[in-house]
Order: sequence, then C-alpha cells, then structure tokens
Amino acid sequence: MDHDFTLDPTLSADTVLLGDLALSSALLMDDARFPWLILVPRRPGLSELTDLGPDEAGTLMAEIRIAVGVMQALAQPDKVNVGALGNVVAQLHVHVVGRFRSDPAWPGPVWGQGARTPYPPHARAQMVERLRALFAAA
Repeated sequence: MDHDFTLDPTLSADTVLLGDLALSSALLMDDARFPWLILVPRRPGLSELTDLGPDEAGTLMAEIRIAVGVMQALAQPDKVNVGALGNVVAQLHVHVVGRFRSDPAWPGPVWGQGARTPYPPHARAQMVERLRALFAAA
C-alpha cells in the first residue's frame, strides 16, 4: 500500500510472508514449537495500536478476526492468544498464537520461552501453502 513501508529486519528474519490483507501483511513466525501468525499494518512509523486512525483500527480488528479464524481452522488450539507488545520490535505488529495446554510454554506467554525452532524447509513450505489457502478462503 504505502511505498515507504519497510518490514522491520527482525520480523523479516524470523518470519515467512504469507500474503497481504487489505491493511496488513500476514506472516508465519518460523517457530515450529507454536502455530504463530503475525499481522503487520503496511504503514510506516507505527508503533502503537493507537497510531492507527479509527477506520484503519477497524480494518486491523477485522484482519485479527480473520487471522484468529485461520488459526482455529489450522490448529484447533485450546486458546488463541492475540497481542501487540512491541518491546523487542517497535514496529506495530500483532501476534496471533495458537496455544495448547500441552505446549512447552503453557500457561505462560510464548515470548522468551527457549530458543525459536525453525520449521524444516519441507514442513515450512507445507505450512505456508496451507495457511495461504485458509486466508484465501476466509
């Protein structure tokens, strides 16, 4: 949308682009321990949810609802955590994480729990294909 937008290098290094929604880029966090999506509004200079105007805030909420539905269809988790922290990466982004009572971080947050475990290449490719199909159907 905005040609001045650049994805934060940390997000770029840790994720795989799934595609673009109306406002946000949808990313897969490359961590096989947790089903984990990230939405990044494609607007430069945003760090807080309140940096979005009312219309774009409404669009982001609609996209979060889509991402939660995709996560539920993908993984059937016990709970879907949604959060916008920004402590490590200041660029506004929203985490949508499928959580299971059996996951290694339960019941605590996924952040700071051990080391990220990248997907094996074939599994990452399959996950990306499945997620793109789920977003397309949403």
